[in-house]
Amino acid sequence: VQLQASGGGLVQPGGSLRLSCAASGFTFDDYAIGWFRQAPGKEREAVSCISSSGGRTYYEDSVKGRFTISRVNAKNTVYLQMNSLKPEDTAVYYCATRPTTQCGSYGSWHPDEYEYDDWGQGTLVTVSS
Repeated sequence: VQLQASGGGLVQPGGSLRLSCAASGFTFDDYAIGWFRQAPGKEREAVSCISSSGGRTYYEDSVKGRFTISRVNAKNTVYLQMNSLKPEDTAVYYCATRPTTQCGSYGSWHPDEYEYDDWGQGTLVTVSS
């Protein structure tokens, strides 16, 4: 299993970036995919998750309305479109596989990182003027 996160960089507050997570080595459309981030000196936190079909998406409260997760299963890729970026969004962003088609059970989201098996190497997002 390989996950390659890319698309990070330096952006001014209010700007946008689109992160990509390219996957290989497994049946991509059998897995939910999550995005996590880790800011300097802080614990890693869940940002978003998308079900295997793309039919269900979930967001951490601080990014709702600004970030959009999507996937193209034909390309084995998940995207995270990030708009209206804030300095507090600065972090290393990781994508990870959840070994099930859903992000949780009974329609809920399980954001705990121990429920995610394989992780990409991370891409750095810096929001600064």
